[in-house]
Amino acid sequence: MRNLLLLPAAVLALGVTACADTRDGTRGNPPGTEATRALDRAAGTNVSGAYPGQSDGTAANPPGTAATRAVDRAAGTNVSGAYPGQSDGTAANPPGTAASRAANRAARTRR
Repeated sequence: MRNLLLLPAAVLALGVTACADTRDGTRGNPPGTEATRALDRAAGTNVSGAYPGQSDGTAANPPGTAATRAVDRAAGTNVSGAYPGQSDGTAANPPGTAASRAANRAARTRR
């Protein structure tokens, strides 16, 4: 009878031991959820933590999104952070906008 009373405790201990290795990021369970890993694969991101090579700012994935980098290339800006040479106030891009600089030259003012 005593052994019969210990059976539930043994089953519970076995279940806890079996589940001990299901932590996020272990060999059998990569980081994130299946949904976030699917998002990462589809969008090329690293929301789940399972794809560090797809993190923003790596050689494979420069800063910003493809859309913000496209805006930067078209407008000569640095919204994405991928084109620091196009930042406002650099030699390649003086402070202000071309329109504001033209207005300042016309009015002979400087701000």
